[in-house]
Amino acid sequence: MSHNYAWEETYKCSASTLIQFRSSSLSDCPRSRFCVKDKINIKMRRFVFICFWLTGDFQPVLSVGLKDTPTLGNTKSNPRVLSKDMFSAGFRYQTYQNHTVFLYEEDSQELYVGGTGFVFRLSVPDYHIIEEYPLKTMEQQSQEDPRKSVVTVIEKLKDGIFVCATDEQNPLCWKLSQKEIKDGHGISPFVHTQNSLLLTIDGDIYAAAPLDADGSSLQFRRKAGSRSNVWMYDSWVSEPTFISASLVQRKLDPDNEKIYIFFREKNSDTSPEADPWISRVARVCKVDEGGSKRFFQNIWTSFLKARLVCGFPDESLYFSHLQDIYVMHAEDWRETRVYALFTSSWNSTAVCIYTIAMIEDVFENSTFKGYNKDIPRPRPGTCVKNSRNLPQATLNVVKDYSEMTDWVHSVHNTAPFYISSNNYTKIVVDQVQATDKRVYNILLLATDSGKIHKVLEAGSEPFIISETHLSNISTIQVMKLDSKKKKLVLGFSEKISTMDLQRCQDYNNSCADCVLARDPYCAWTSSGCTSAVNGGIQSIMDGRISVCPTALQEQKSAKRPKRESSSPSSVDSGTVHSVPQGVPFYLSCPIDSYHAEYTWEYGNRRSPCLQMLSDCLHLIPSMTEENYGSYKCVSKEKDYTKVVKRYQLKEQIILHEMIPRSNTPKMNDASALVPQVWITLIALALWGMFR
Repeated sequence: MSHNYAWEETYKCSASTLIQFRSSSLSDCPRSRFCVKDKINIKMRRFVFICFWLTGDFQPVLSVGLKDTPTLGNTKSNPRVLSKDMFSAGFRYQTYQNHTVFLYEEDSQELYVGGTGFVFRLSVPDYHIIEEYPLKTMEQQSQEDPRKSVVTVIEKLKDGIFVCATDEQNPLCWKLSQKEIKDGHGISPFVHTQNSLLLTIDGDIYAAAPLDADGSSLQFRRKAGSRSNVWMYDSWVSEPTFISASLVQRKLDPDNEKIYIFFREKNSDTSPEADPWISRVARVCKVDEGGSKRFFQNIWTSFLKARLVCGFPDESLYFSHLQDIYVMHAEDWRETRVYALFTSSWNSTAVCIYTIAMIEDVFENSTFKGYNKDIPRPRPGTCVKNSRNLPQATLNVVKDYSEMTDWVHSVHNTAPFYISSNNYTKIVVDQVQATDKRVYNILLLATDSGKIHKVLEAGSEPFIISETHLSNISTIQVMKLDSKKKKLVLGFSEKISTMDLQRCQDYNNSCADCVLARDPYCAWTSSGCTSAVNGGIQSIMDGRISVCPTALQEQKSAKRPKRESSSPSSVDSGTVHSVPQGVPFYLSCPIDSYHAEYTWEYGNRRSPCLQMLSDCLHLIPSMTEENYGSYKCVSKEKDYTKVVKRYQLKEQIILHEMIPRSNTPKMNDASALVPQVWITLIALALWGMFR
């Protein structure tokens, strides 16, 4: 049963309803969606909701985003470390942008940005505007204000920058360095919300964009360039949404190079148990010039498609909604990897990984779905230098039976590589060489709430290294990877940001903290946890802290600046509080790792951590004599145990006859609470335990 209850509905309850709710039996619960079988959970949740009402702090509680904070100890689905707003530079738009496009080349000093009414060329280090380009219109033929035209394409084409914009639903294209305007139909969408993609290869433009203003006639075409225009046969796809297209080069066999198109389309099987959408990979040959004048003229002669499977085949449970694609090219084309991001109808996302060799195996060896005769020669889909000479028997199979019988399964075959309840929208993948000379792949996943998750691919199990929160306002519209600079360039509706992927200061407390992070970008050296991994200490595969020197050796070799290192003495001495008897009090310590277990130790007693956002709490309802003494907040992660925080609580003696009645005792800090805040803290902590 889902526990994502609607807090705002509870907040609307009147005082009398809440009192009745508190005292009612399970069968009398006033809101049936809160009536669950687990009596303990119900009682706790009742108490939490009542606390929110009593304090009047409901809206502030919502604003802190408790539901977005990971719960402790879940190493498979939680990021280990959280950080906020960790970007080095940025550019803010004057007005919010519903749609933006970037042109950014790796290790470049410039970024081209297109939005509503503008094209900018920005300097990447400091994001100042180098040049602003006016948008083109059809002059007197159009009444459209150029400031309302939305840029949909910015791509490098030969020696220039190719741009397209909507221009009052009359798409136009041009080069920034030229005055000539070209018809953009079939290259650019009519409005920015319509599906489209564009790929430039050797001066040729390959595009998927609607030919009609209503978004119909959407198919993948070679639209302009030195080669002839070719397009798809109408029956090959059904209501497609194109996600990505990529050329996979074969340096030793250029005539056999293929373009792979990733899309989803409506399922022709309308039975209730069938998925409404199917994810696909298709391919066409780069040298394809279409058929002869007699048959298949200007139609792809090499088009084939296959189902792209991500899920649990043994249970017939699939993630059927392809969301994004990242192609990681390799020296050997067979080893080129395709990282596919899928969503599902049950609010989960998954990443499946494929190789081009696996995809090619299906296209080269599978039978053709529905075709029962002998397969003609050359085999349908084969790349030939002159496609206009292909025999009609081969073309007939392509025309009527372009789908393969076999499905393309992922590298992990029986299950996705990574499954999450986060709603991811975009994916890129970086490669990092570690101290062991191995190259590790890092998945960088954008959520719909403005966050980036850094996920390690090491073996068959994913490891979520960190979560970086970049925006509270909007989702990530554009994400470009600069692998050489180890940065992400990110586009939001309100800004452009650069995120540094080498966030080594997040694990700089000790060698153990650095090693447990399992972050290939970082290694432990005499200067602390740094991005200079050569000669440093790492354990990427399993995070073994046994590779670290002893504490004494570490202290002798440390050369870190004081502001970047944690001081052992500050932890050892602890914080002293003088607290009078009878008042509520709480202790807190920061959560350094969400993969660790936290406990409070005092005397011979131990108590679990009560998590509130990024802190661990120990709550004392009312100070008594037995509550005074030494307290330690201890974290344990794998074989590594450390004291995060120490406290010493001493009794504060209040001489009432010496204090005017109008005064109240002065506490050392905010740890002594007024009842209203105290109740809120208890409520938040309990919600964290039982959500």
